Amino acid sequence: MDADRITLTGVRAVGHHGVYPDEKRDGQDFVVDATLSLSLRRAAETDDVADTVHYGELAERLVEIVEGDPVDLLETLAQRLADAVLADERVDGVTITVHKPQAPITVPFGDVAVTISRSRT
Repeated sequence: MDADRITLTGVRAVGHHGVYPDEKRDGQDFVVDATLSLSLRRAAETDDVADTVHYGELAERLVEIVEGDPVDLLETLAQRLADAVLADERVDGVTITVHKPQAPITVPFGDVAVTISRSRT
């Protein structure tokens, strides 16, 4: 079994997610990291982008979701992102991290993030 990965980190978009009304109204930055598990053997053999996940298109899809319909929880947003990645049948599994660097936390902090891992099995 191949243990290949495609990793895309630091995809930024403004979303309107959060529990509080001002988060939904004003929006804020979200940062997404995605690590896809899949076989890259065919792409390596053919040297053809059609035989792999196009990471530029993937980044655009992740941004569409972050900029899309608001949710309350990062967990829900991460699941939506994972579902979109797994819609590509070539992907066996995905780990998604959603960072919310401007979360409404009352003490100094560097980042808050939720990470989920999902697979076809």
